[in-house]
Amino acid sequence: MAYDEELANRVREHVQGEGGLTEKRMFGGLAFLINGNMAVSASSQSGLLLRVDPVQTDALVNEPHAQRFAMGGREMDGWLRIDADALETDDALERWIDRGVTYARSLPPK
Repeated sequence: MAYDEELANRVREHVQGEGGLTEKRMFGGLAFLINGNMAVSASSQSGLLLRVDPVQTDALVNEPHAQRFAMGGREMDGWLRIDADALETDDALERWIDRGVTYARSLPPK
């Protein structure tokens, strides 16, 4: 399944002014990286794949439509899957994108 190009364009519009921004196909989706660190991705499984501070994972998965991202059956702290239903408004999408960008900016450049 390909990623949602409309969602990728909405993400792109929000992050386009970020310094150190690159786009890269990752995990079957289109990822947006800040200084080489993934911030957010339009997921191939619908919705967003989001990178956040691992310490915040437990609190964030209590929000509607957010769950831990699992790779190979293993759930990973610091990675969230955000359902497409939670991204219908620009404000909701921007709130999630901002979390990912803020965390990516806090990491050393790659």
